[in-house]
Amino acid sequence: MTNTPDNAPKSAILSPQDAEARVRASMATRRNRETRFRMWGIAAIALSMCFLVTLFGTIMSKGIPGFFQYYVTLDVTLDRERLDPAGDLSDQSLFDGDARGLVRDALFSTLQVSGRSNRKAAGKLISLGSDERLRDYVRTHPEQLDSEQSLKFALDDDVDSFLRGFISRDTPESDRRINDKAIGFIDQLQEAGLISYEISDYLFFGSASRNAEMAGIKGAFIGSILTLAVCLSLAFPIGIASALYLEEFAPKNRLTEIIEININNLAAVPSVVFGILGLAIFINIFGLPRSIPLIGGMVLALMTLPTIIISSRAAIRAVPPSIRDGALGIGASKMQTTFHHVLPLALPGMLTGTIIGMAQALGETAPLLMIGMVAFIVDIPGSITDPGTVLPVQIFMWADFAERMFIQKTSSAIMVLLAFLVVMNSFAVWLRKKLERRW
Repeated sequence: MTNTPDNAPKSAILSPQDAEARVRASMATRRNRETRFRMWGIAAIALSMCFLVTLFGTIMSKGIPGFFQYYVTLDVTLDRERLDPAGDLSDQSLFDGDARGLVRDALFSTLQVSGRSNRKAAGKLISLGSDERLRDYVRTHPEQLDSEQSLKFALDDDVDSFLRGFISRDTPESDRRINDKAIGFIDQLQEAGLISYEISDYLFFGSASRNAEMAGIKGAFIGSILTLAVCLSLAFPIGIASALYLEEFAPKNRLTEIIEININNLAAVPSVVFGILGLAIFINIFGLPRSIPLIGGMVLALMTLPTIIISSRAAIRAVPPSIRDGALGIGASKMQTTFHHVLPLALPGMLTGTIIGMAQALGETAPLLMIGMVAFIVDIPGSITDPGTVLPVQIFMWADFAERMFIQKTSSAIMVLLAFLVVMNSFAVWLRKKLERRW
């Protein structure tokens, strides 16, 4: 029996059947809304995955061919007198030698060309780095001097583009980057089976170059490693110490509140601002040289510090208070409690935040452009004080070049950078699962 207020209107009183129908209608409406919300979520995820697949598909379709390039095999006579006029195999002697002339002679002999115009057209088929490639071979195989060896040399980037189909022979000769004579020589080399499509050793072991077929990422990759080493050595200890002080030792007053607010604000500051800060302080005030990994690492350390401090503080707060109470209860000091109990338990989260911050620093370009790491540097840096560049800046520079082959090498370098980032983030996830403890 249902109790109803005495003053309730009779029209407001629902029969059990009407009440049940209203509840069922309400439940159906709620389920429909939940279904629509779920469908919108699935659609959003599907759309995001489509964009992600399109992005990676575009990068891989252009990047995978960038890991390969065309080479020509020539029988080169390693004439000792022409290659090493001083006879001591020194760099100066090999540089004074006629390595390029020997490569050209081998090419002319293979093509059986004569005449100045034919030799000029044939000589443009070979990369300008062929002489250095021959000198490197002589340095590593001095016993092969005064013998004939079959060596592979990279073809010029225009020839490479023609073989990939980016330059059509049906295009009028005046509109092509290679003339009909060069195309005839290419056909002759292909018929002889001397042109091969192989993994590019220049991409992995070469450095910055204006010639697309010779450009590589080795110098930029080593520069990135040196820069990250400086960043880690500065940001990690300072960030951990700051987080420990703010969470365990700092008094809760107006000053610490201001510091915490500024740390949170710095985490959202655009990275280019840190580049301007590094330019103003490290270079203009302290007079440190531009374009060295030491300055780049310090700038990235400033940018990464807020991320490390915030993640480290979160890891410290995640340690149960009972750990502190138990340590203090058995007579441990505040310092002993922090460094013997709290820090070891919070370290997995700290390391995870540090690795994620380092991965963010690895992909930064804007702050490094401000301190001059965009300079064209051919030499590979040997220390943190040698001029160098980093992989994201190298990608930025290649993307601005007009040669077709740089498009593919840019995508290949992006794939290498993404692979490095995936490895770092995967290591962070593995490290957290390996070291974390649950209470």
